[in-house]
Amino acid sequence: MRVLSGMRPTGKLHLGHYFGVIKNWIELQKNHETYYMIADWHALTTSYKNPEQIKENIEQVMIDWIALGLDPNKSVLFIQSHVKEELELFLIFSMITPKSWLEWNPTYKDMKYNLLKIADLELSFKGGIRDLVKEFLAKLPYKVEDFEALEETLLDTISETFVRTVFDGILEPEILSKLNVSKRDFYDTDTYGFLGYPVLQAVDILIYKAEAVPVGEDQLPHIELTREIARRFNQLYGEVFPEPKALLTETPRLLGTDGRKMSKSYNNAIYFADSKEEVQQKVMKFFTDPQKLRKGDPGRPHLCPVFSYHKIFTNPEQTKQIEADCKSGALGCVDCKRLMFEGLNAFLEPIRERRAQVEGSLKELKDIFLEGSEKARQTAKQTLEEVREKMKL
Repeated sequence: MRVLSGMRPTGKLHLGHYFGVIKNWIELQKNHETYYMIADWHALTTSYKNPEQIKENIEQVMIDWIALGLDPNKSVLFIQSHVKEELELFLIFSMITPKSWLEWNPTYKDMKYNLLKIADLELSFKGGIRDLVKEFLAKLPYKVEDFEALEETLLDTISETFVRTVFDGILEPEILSKLNVSKRDFYDTDTYGFLGYPVLQAVDILIYKAEAVPVGEDQLPHIELTREIARRFNQLYGEVFPEPKALLTETPRLLGTDGRKMSKSYNNAIYFADSKEEVQQKVMKFFTDPQKLRKGDPGRPHLCPVFSYHKIFTNPEQTKQIEADCKSGALGCVDCKRLMFEGLNAFLEPIRERRAQVEGSLKELKDIFLEGSEKARQTAKQTLEEVREKMKL
């Protein structure tokens, strides 16, 4: 089975990337034909103002991929922008994809509103008008086949309009001042590329005729849109594209040093590029159970981010003892962190060594991705030839 997945180059990779994505990729490459892409064009959707960072970020991702165990002898490892054929298919798909498919894609609005931190504003608008919408629908002189669907459509449309009027200055300006975002911030994300990136994502999958894509549940709408685009093309011009299926993967939520999801934007991540000393410093700053203030206080391991690491990096027998000692108060948080660091560092040390080796051989590393990009391009060329033939271009 041919499998494709990709990652935007946002910089050095951290533990969350490995347990959420890379670990699964490594397993898939053992038994499947795998294509893994550094999606640098996708990075432009939110980083188009600072494109100079993307090149450096690509290099860091390349280093980490190889250091973590992605194997160029088992997988096609490539860079999206090296396959120019994607742009031609992106143009073709753009012509046949209804705009409404993109506007209805829930991930589009979620990404935009979360990026601007205005999701709560939309929810407050929805809550304020829900009863009015119900009352309006009850008075409609038409038969409604699906009352709940129509209600949600109206709520979405009206709340989105309210959000836009805030940034247009039609509603009271005090709302905007409380949001700590500007009109420019709103419209800087309101680009054609941001709206249309799911079409490019469909190209990523279909031009290589991938049969499956490993994703979490939040990415299912993108896979369904890709299937819709494949069906539409096949119906209009003839069979070319398979309809890829989603390989649902459980992505463990590895916590950062502050107890939130590990993320570069939260500044709470442990990177594979971090030195032993840097990791130790981060571990000693980890949040713990807020009710365990000193040694002797009984702890709640199930609520402690440090204990969640013990379950991954410490051997099971020792983890049971740590859990018991924490609950009884026999183990203090400082000692618990030191024990956790030992297991974590034992996991990181060989990766750190491998990373240093890879970083010292950048020419060979770049050659791996150039070769992989050429393999990917040959596949894309064959697909595009079929597309042109079917469309009589």
